[in-house]
Amino acid sequence: MASVIPPGRTVGILGGGQLGRMFAIAARRMGYRVHAFDPTSDCPAGQVADVEVSAAYDDIDAALRFARDVDVVTFEFENIPAETLAAIAEIRPVHPSPQVLHIARHRLREKTFLHDNGFPVTRFRPVHSVDELQAALCELGCPAVLKTVDFGYDGKGQARIDKPEQAADAWRTMGRLVGILEAFVPFAKELSVICARGQNGVIATFPVAENCHQRHILDVTIAPAQIPEATARQAANLASAIAAKLDVVGVLAVEMFLVGDGKLLVNELAPRPHNSGHYTFDACVTSQFEQQLRAACGLPLGDVTQLRPAAMANLLGDLWGNGEPNWLAALAFPDVKLHLYGKGEARPGRKMGHLTALAETTQQARNLVERARSALLS
Repeated sequence: MASVIPPGRTVGILGGGQLGRMFAIAARRMGYRVHAFDPTSDCPAGQVADVEVSAAYDDIDAALRFARDVDVVTFEFENIPAETLAAIAEIRPVHPSPQVLHIARHRLREKTFLHDNGFPVTRFRPVHSVDELQAALCELGCPAVLKTVDFGYDGKGQARIDKPEQAADAWRTMGRLVGILEAFVPFAKELSVICARGQNGVIATFPVAENCHQRHILDVTIAPAQIPEATARQAANLASAIAAKLDVVGVLAVEMFLVGDGKLLVNELAPRPHNSGHYTFDACVTSQFEQQLRAACGLPLGDVTQLRPAAMANLLGDLWGNGEPNWLAALAFPDVKLHLYGKGEARPGRKMGHLTALAETTQQARNLVERARSALLS
């Protein structure tokens, strides 16, 4: 039985970044009030929320005061302390559940969950020392990738090892007590599937997206992905099965590798909206952010039909290197949408916003969004 929280009530979002901001926009459009919790004042989500609470994530007293003022709580990133989330869950519904977050926030628990439940993943080994790392390299071979088990994103906390002699340096660079070594995957494409699962178990999957990275940071996403229809169905079914096994209520992003023989391997999970799903705000009947709201509030999920092919390009702080970007030049492209996140300081590699282009084909959309982004420097 779904616990329905109708429009007009109040939702709380833990995390004040761009994902929280776009969630708040979707929620307010449907008539909900939004409270945002983040350590930084004037955060992107706080700028559009009804109430902004500025406190540390490990301040449980502040988190409980925040929770008492809302009807349901969700989150926009994984690094909320488990103790904080558990305390909130005692007094308010939290979606996705703390148990989902417990698995997805920790690479080793995540990979073990996937492997133990029969989902395809690259070979991996836990490592607790340089000696264990050396032994794991003997088993998995080189190249391989050493990753921290937590607090890693946009390529942070990982190092490629091309030969065993690099093991000691890689371990020191990681700087953690526990790591995970993964066999290197020579993939053909990086894909992602974002699915939503309601409180009644109904699942809706967005079109498969194809992702291109630069410096380990997502650069451009095109949707739908340029893959065979059979592969797209396989990817959607895989993501749906994972969401059901995890008992997710909310949004789950499943990152995958498509390898040369057409096989899919699951890379990472994110129990929240995802950078590669930003295009849904402009290109789909229902965005990933509205789906997160609908699921958390016990509402029926929305239609995920994509209206036009789309491409999304991230705007990193590097674009501000020589001053303010030329917004007029980019906005001269009528089929391009601008989304800025309200961040005050532009730093290299920091996600400041994105552009979404709509066109007749995904390739046309990609060409368009890249031209518009280049125009920002004109």
